Order: sequence, then C-alpha cells, then structure tokens
Amino acid sequence: MTTSKVTYQGNLRTQAIHLQSNNQIITDAPTDNHGKGEAFSPTDLLATSLGSCILTIIGIKAEAMDIDISGTTAEVTKVMAAKPRRVSEIHVIVNFSKVLDESTLKRFYKTALTCPVGNSLDPAITQNLVFHNGTDA
Repeated sequence: MTTSKVTYQGNLRTQAIHLQSNNQIITDAPTDNHGKGEAFSPTDLLATSLGSCILTIIGIKAEAMDIDISGTTAEVTKVMAAKPRRVSEIHVIVNFSKVLDESTLKRFYKTALTCPVGNSLDPAITQNLVFHNGTDA
C-alpha cells in the first residue's frame, strides 16, 4: 500500500499527503539552498523523524512500564555537510517531563537506540542522543 503522495507545488515547495489519514505536510527548500524556508525542509523532516521516532519508541516502553511521560520533548538539531550536500549529524536532546530513576533512564536509553528511523539511517550520519532527567533540563 502506498504511504504518501508528494506533489511539487512550484517555487521549491512540495505538499505530501499521508494517504491513510489524509494529513498533509508542506516542505520548502531552506534559505541556504535557494528556498524561502517557510516550512520544514526535506532534511529537517529527516532529522525530526529521528526525534519523533525516539519519543514514540520510548512511549511504547513507558506504557508497558505504566509510566506516563506525557509532556516529554525532543530538541532536534540537524548539521549539514557539503560536497555532497547531506545531513552529517543529528543531535537529539530528550527532556523528560518528570524525574525518573537511573534504572528507568537506562532502559529508556537502550530502547531509544532501537528506533527504526535511527536504525535506517546511513551509519555515516552521526547520531548524538542526550537525556535530561525531569527538572535537570
């Protein structure tokens, strides 16, 4: 089954429709690559997908452990390289919404490393994952 349909809108903008839900995402080329930067760029989505996947996979583990991590956030930083232009690093800082014990943090960290997006990325892309525990953020 097809996942999405992407349509070029002109002016370096695309519209992607998720076919199962009909939700849409608009992308623009970034300002440093001839675009307006008025929306996520395709490489922004790549990096953001890693952060979203990490939170999702931790959320699955947290639910199984009966721990509510609602409000937990991931700050994602994408680093670009040139020649060829590509994503070279993705930094993800997970800020937990509550203080967790050390054992739980270790389990969540190990779980985060099983994220399908992270496991799908080229090993040449450096992935840096940092956890901030509750009020330590």
